[in-house]
Amino acid sequence: MLHTDIRDIMSGKTAIGENATVCGWVRTARDSKNMAFLEINDGTTQKHLQIVIDKSTLTPPTAATRLGAALKVEGKVVAGMRGEGVEMDAVSITVLGDCPADYPLQKKYQKLETLREIPHLRVRTNTFHAVFRVRSVMAAAIHRYFQERGYVYVNTPLITGSDCEGAGEVFQVTTIGYSDKYKSAEEYYADDFFGKRAGLSVSGQLEGEVAAMAFGKIYTFGPSFRAENSNTPRHVAEFWHIEPEVAFAELPDIIAIAEEMIKYIITDVMEKCPDELAFFEERFEKGLREKLINVISHDFAVVDYTDAVEQLIASGREFEYPVSWGCDLQTEHERYITEVLYKKPVFLTNYPKDIKAFYMKQNPDGKTVAATDLLVPGVGEIIGCSEREADYDKLISAMEARGMDISAYRDYLDLRRFGSVPHSGFGLGFERILMYVTGMQNIRDVILYPRTVGSIR
Repeated sequence: MLHTDIRDIMSGKTAIGENATVCGWVRTARDSKNMAFLEINDGTTQKHLQIVIDKSTLTPPTAATRLGAALKVEGKVVAGMRGEGVEMDAVSITVLGDCPADYPLQKKYQKLETLREIPHLRVRTNTFHAVFRVRSVMAAAIHRYFQERGYVYVNTPLITGSDCEGAGEVFQVTTIGYSDKYKSAEEYYADDFFGKRAGLSVSGQLEGEVAAMAFGKIYTFGPSFRAENSNTPRHVAEFWHIEPEVAFAELPDIIAIAEEMIKYIITDVMEKCPDELAFFEERFEKGLREKLINVISHDFAVVDYTDAVEQLIASGREFEYPVSWGCDLQTEHERYITEVLYKKPVFLTNYPKDIKAFYMKQNPDGKTVAATDLLVPGVGEIIGCSEREADYDKLISAMEARGMDISAYRDYLDLRRFGSVPHSGFGLGFERILMYVTGMQNIRDVILYPRTVGSIR
């Protein structure tokens, strides 16, 4: 039906004195003997439009004052009663969708834990309006960043025969399901759809490297799946992943690209979502905008893993997980590094090779790899990054040391035989950068339908 977005009403695109038709859902309602006031929102703006009903000229349908009801309102745009903003004097109200009294969003404020139980309705709240508008703007900014710089956008497979991370966290894909008629796993998989074991991709990196060896600079932006039994505020089983791969780039080059991209998308969100960021700062993280300004205004720190471990030990702090060289740093360590030691985002570089993936370039010291994680205050790791091992023999050695099935990676290994070049890439968890920019503390609150251990809806 023909109508005007409430965003255009609130921004002044529709002038005061003009007649307009708007549609939206009732967010608040106040009724008295002579007047009624409704606030409606159509999802196009964080702000609600107040509808003023003079009962001497218009008798609203009873259903129009129920929270959650969907309305079409015709009327005149007028200046706000206190001289601020605009509102609408209604001349006609049509109920498009009634809403009963058991509508779950009756309370003005509800706990995020409660709202997670109604994901199909929580998106109608102010919090999730703001989250998903920022998510949309940020997704567009990511595409724009890479497109403006000549990257080719590729779509890597979601069904794969290999485990990119080698951690065994792959969801199995099968058309057979449970069966007791097979004597072995080999026999089972041979009879399955692909004739071999298949799973959901944990990363598009391996296929992304294939594309980078043809196009030079590529990026992927799509879902990844990890069957990791981690019930934490930072983990979900299905998440969105940004993964550029760049030929002729060594570790310092990809670090510079990652920092530039982070600053680009944060700047874009700050420009396009001021109302949403003001909302997050008021409700979820005091000083949020100042934090973001500091991020885009200063260089990120680059710190060697060995130096960071020494600083953590020297701090004298008692961590839940003890720190020693060779350990895989936990969130508490990462946050201490960013929030206490450096007070800004930190690229931690040159990790021990035994705690990193097989594909990372081995450093001359024989103990570490040319890898980096970007750690940010309040969240911890949001980017995993490395220069890829371009030497065929070293890559084979790393895979054999991990007991990997070499035959499953023939295409990947061929890249090291036919015109291999230094190349690097990273993976940015989309939901984690959203947490950082919005101040939301749980990854379940920045994705439409979170998939977690023991929970799918």
